[in-house]
Amino acid sequence: MPLSDMLNLLTLAATEGAQFKIWAYIIFLAIVVLFLALDLGVFHREAHVVSMKEAATWSIIWVTCGVLFAAVVYFSYENHWLGLGLDTPKYNPAYVASDPTSKLIVEGEVTGKEAAKQYLVGYVVEKSLSMDNIFVIALIFSFFAIPGKYQHRVLFWGILGALIMRGIMIGVGAGLIMTYQWILIIFGGFLVLTAVKMAIIKGNDDPSQNVVVRLTKKFIPTVEFFDGQRFLTKRTLKPTYSKDPVTGKEVQDPPPAGSLRATYAITPLFLALIMVEITDLVFAVDSIPAIFAITPDPFIVFTSNIFAILGLRALYFCLAALIAQFRFLKPALILILAFVGVKLLLLSVPPYLTLIGMEAKSPIKIDTTISLVVVVATLGLATVLSWLLPGKKPQGGAAPGH
Repeated sequence: MPLSDMLNLLTLAATEGAQFKIWAYIIFLAIVVLFLALDLGVFHREAHVVSMKEAATWSIIWVTCGVLFAAVVYFSYENHWLGLGLDTPKYNPAYVASDPTSKLIVEGEVTGKEAAKQYLVGYVVEKSLSMDNIFVIALIFSFFAIPGKYQHRVLFWGILGALIMRGIMIGVGAGLIMTYQWILIIFGGFLVLTAVKMAIIKGNDDPSQNVVVRLTKKFIPTVEFFDGQRFLTKRTLKPTYSKDPVTGKEVQDPPPAGSLRATYAITPLFLALIMVEITDLVFAVDSIPAIFAITPDPFIVFTSNIFAILGLRALYFCLAALIAQFRFLKPALILILAFVGVKLLLLSVPPYLTLIGMEAKSPIKIDTTISLVVVVATLGLATVLSWLLPGKKPQGGAAPGH
């Protein structure tokens, strides 16, 4: 089908109603699944240690795709392809607190320019918050002593699980704020409290103390060795390896006769995967409310989230060994969380001030462009300060891939 006919079909679909929006999600997810299939099935079919050059190349590719998708958002919303931009949830610019019939969130037309700005702000916010995730993933891999050549596999399946979890959370969150708009107050307060907690409370750095890991080990058979890049194994003895005389590659020797168990046991690789999934769930609880401070449009929230975490694997291999040197990154993330939390509170709290005996006020909406400038400037300042005022180099610890 010629490109012009395809564009005309997409535009025609917009006139047929918002039910075509579901196809926007289907097409987007199909593209994501294709990317992931190529990643695992072609580029990382064989387990290997991801080099800095390879990780940097993939980081550039993912960031480029994430930023360029803003252009897709612009043209999709501007031309209302598949109904995007029509009957779309948005914060009501004409909201008046004294009018009891008005709503904070309404459905209406969203221009391509506004949608693209919202997507970029959401993408930058989600990407910046994912940086903190890298600290925890590095700790998990170090604790379980995951060999560098198997780390990509854990991250791949971890991110696949994250796509499903975040999709469900975004769908539920969007439905809740459309029905109960006061939930935005809870979102905003949670973000501010999270920022305060990150600033004053040190988290537990021992993955073995995680309740899920302890319960898994208690009720499911586990082994202490790796069986290649398998998550499950029937082996009871640690595998041995020898070189293939033809290819010269290291291959796993067959298990000794009678050494296999009847049922499967989980390997440390699976325990690490569980921890990576839990980590993403915890960070999603912070990051998803953060982007709802930018827009209530579930398509923008979903796509910006997905593009931000798709590049997390490559970014991990680039930064895990270096990120400790960015001493001002964590304060920057705390400020960004606090900013989006306050932004959400300024938008959602004023109309409900009557509940505490005060006069209701009009909500204060911080412009999307201002949000983008604040987030980018905060990250830029943290990077510059980390370079000008480096901290002490950490003692010990293995770099990723060791």
